[in-house]
Amino acid sequence: MSDTTRKIGLFALVGALIVLTGLMQSWNSALQILNMGLISAIMALGVNLQWGFAGLFNVGVMGFVALGGLATVLVATDPVPEAWKAGGPGILIALLMGAGTIVLASAAYRKLPKGAVRTLALLAILIVGFLAYRWVFDPSVEAVEAINPAAQGNLGGLGLPVLLAWPVGGVLAAGAAWIIGKTALGLRSDYLAIATLGIAEIIIAIMKNEDWLARGVKNVIGLPRPVPYEIDLQESASFVEKATSLGLDPTTASTLWVKGLYAVLFTVVLLVILWMAQMALHSPWGRMMRAIRDNETAAEAMGKDVTRRHLQIFILGSAVCGIAGAMMTTLDGQLTPGTYQPLRFTFLIWVMVIVGGSGNNLGAVLGGFLIWFLWVQVEPIGLWLMELITSGMADGALKTHLLDSAAHMRLLTMGLVLLLVLRFSPRGLIPEK
Repeated sequence: MSDTTRKIGLFALVGALIVLTGLMQSWNSALQILNMGLISAIMALGVNLQWGFAGLFNVGVMGFVALGGLATVLVATDPVPEAWKAGGPGILIALLMGAGTIVLASAAYRKLPKGAVRTLALLAILIVGFLAYRWVFDPSVEAVEAINPAAQGNLGGLGLPVLLAWPVGGVLAAGAAWIIGKTALGLRSDYLAIATLGIAEIIIAIMKNEDWLARGVKNVIGLPRPVPYEIDLQESASFVEKATSLGLDPTTASTLWVKGLYAVLFTVVLLVILWMAQMALHSPWGRMMRAIRDNETAAEAMGKDVTRRHLQIFILGSAVCGIAGAMMTTLDGQLTPGTYQPLRFTFLIWVMVIVGGSGNNLGAVLGGFLIWFLWVQVEPIGLWLMELITSGMADGALKTHLLDSAAHMRLLTMGLVLLLVLRFSPRGLIPEK
């Protein structure tokens, strides 16, 4: 079997599984799987850039995805004038003071000679700066969060089109990646993993606790959308007439139409990012990155700045994850910081990359679709299987336990798929060339 035939066959298999879902369950479910598969494929591409191209073990994917979601709120929601008037200027001034303190401390560290004077100067700058920051920041935050806390309690956003939030999500994630990379990319791979995981948890903790930013755990709902609302379509006489002529219920037709439009938008973004990743892979820059990945010592001996190149690709991969995070929040129509969990937004993305084929962009896309399909469908299939197995059993503790264990089929299947791929195809379903 040729390589091209293998790729076509694998993608056709995943496509057939989604179509089968539409035929056996509902087309709404199939389109939902397709949309989240497209977003997951983009996340997998971002991780593949970092790991497949450069060997960077980033376990903080969740944090960059969350920053993309935050960008959707900051860009697309309407500003809250009362909140801005009550404490907006104070928050901005405090943030500038905090940044100024860091800059001043960095300058002192560089300029002053090593010794007790430098240590005391740094302590004085940081302590005074922190106290001044909190003196301005705390009352401003309290004033903002007191403005209609049941529905708002935050500054809101810029009120711009939501599609602009997608690239802004990438920029926000890239900025965070630059800060992290400047401090963490000099670490060994295992320490880098620990650092990125910890920083991702810090990002989530900030989003949960800073209500003035995006309402924290109160969540932001009703985010603007780039496609029509279903209720608006159902109230459109022309849409209802067209749906009826096709033999569809207007409610079902509206949800299918909206999800279909999302699928078109997500497909365009995926194809653009995939094309750019492929161009980068086959460019001199891409060959250099793989050479650094395979032997850093030899690359350094050839005059390559390994740390700088690692920083570049760390930023690029994180930006792609940020774009995917903004797309997902747009699809959900809400930002819920409590739902960002490492299992879903780090471990699962890594499984997609490993199963699909680390270092191969098409493999990452395939893994995104396949693993997401299994993640969604394994649990109901497992419940059906357990019901079938226990159908002839008498009611009791054993039957109850078996039926309850169906909820764990999802994690069991992910582990089993990962083990089988690592055993029989350790380079993934579509290996790197």
